[in-house]
Amino acid sequence: MLPQQNKQSDLSRLRKDAMDIFQSGLLSADPAIAIQRHLKLCKNILTIWDSTFGDSTFDLDSFEEILVIGAGKAGAAMAKELENILGSRISRGSINVKYDHIASLKTIELVEAGHPIPDGNGRIGAKKLFEMAKNAHEKTLVFCLISGGGSALSPLPFDGISLAQKQETTKVLLDCGARIHEINTIRKHLSLIKGGGLAKAAYPASIISLILSDVVGDDLDIIASGLTVPDSGTFKDCKQIIASYDIASKLPQNVLDHINKGCNGQIPETPKPDDPYFKKVKNLIIGNNFNTLIAARAKAESLGYNTIILSSLIEGETRDIAKMHAAIAKETLKTGNPVPLPACIISGGETIVTMDHHGLGGRNQEFVLASAIEIAGENNVIVLSCGTDGTDGPTDAAGAMADGNTLKRARDLGISAKKFLREHDSYHFFKILDDLIITGPTHTNVMDLRIFLIK
Repeated sequence: MLPQQNKQSDLSRLRKDAMDIFQSGLLSADPAIAIQRHLKLCKNILTIWDSTFGDSTFDLDSFEEILVIGAGKAGAAMAKELENILGSRISRGSINVKYDHIASLKTIELVEAGHPIPDGNGRIGAKKLFEMAKNAHEKTLVFCLISGGGSALSPLPFDGISLAQKQETTKVLLDCGARIHEINTIRKHLSLIKGGGLAKAAYPASIISLILSDVVGDDLDIIASGLTVPDSGTFKDCKQIIASYDIASKLPQNVLDHINKGCNGQIPETPKPDDPYFKKVKNLIIGNNFNTLIAARAKAESLGYNTIILSSLIEGETRDIAKMHAAIAKETLKTGNPVPLPACIISGGETIVTMDHHGLGGRNQEFVLASAIEIAGENNVIVLSCGTDGTDGPTDAAGAMADGNTLKRARDLGISAKKFLREHDSYHFFKILDDLIITGPTHTNVMDLRIFLIK
């Protein structure tokens, strides 16, 4: 075999291995598997396994009705598995999901809605969730199925704030590079059901919230803006976030007025931990990013790679994080540190892209493009980054893949990687090179998975 052919063969093997590792991580976040792991039904006794607080049991005969409500990209798959377990015991239910993220269900209704910008369908569905919760009583058991995207998918703003104003607020927050914790802090204070509002509406019913975390650190009050969780944030926090990004002039006046009224005590704060609404609420994380990284590591090791997990808590500007990862990959290639060859470097979390141009892409595609520039010319280095939900930014791609030869291929086609990066147009760059990763809806969401393979 000629040297060039051998090089291409090695890269093809690395690319296949990277996809296999990603798919193994993705499988570990399957909602059905996650629910099966935590829920067991024996006759009429439901046992919920919680590694942190121990098992809890519920006698289903003691309830007059069982409701299923919730919101998120994984909602349909979660609802389907819950129907498999509980069957005809479910009285009724409704879940807000992203368009096309559906499943065939018997009892639980799905409302398809917009993400990441909320839309009218989301509001209709959120109102339905709110009304179902308000009609619950002491003999009602409510299952709340929550996953990433649940915040945007369940817009129910306070009176005086229109859906259009909520949409504009979300867009401004996304474009300015605000972290998800900051975005959801503001969302909660504009909503009737977020920040514990749904639990407040359902009180005194019993609530079991099954949660797939798409938030760095698994903060319960941030995931889907904490529908059934006490809110740790305040109106004053909202005002500080707006000031820190200098976006007051870009936000609707009604939104600013609402936040100012809250700061002045004219509007009640969101429910807090000492409120009674949470006494009969159990919030359980059934899947998260770290579990996905563990599964990816196991697959990488089975393929013969020495593997290191950097962190599941990585945040920051995408380009900066890409440079750091690429530097670690090059150090590994040069010195065998922090992991000897053949090596697999894995990380998770969720980065941000601050938009100063309006190309098309997402944080994962931009991560791969920025990394490709840093590893240009390095033989036998592959980088893959994908969102576990199958959607990276406003595109149909989950992410992308690149190697040390990517920039040469681009130059041969007359395109500049640095220009596409500068314009945040990673989608079109990788589309030209046929290096987009398109999975379609995965029906889960536990943030991102990034993989470097080095041989």
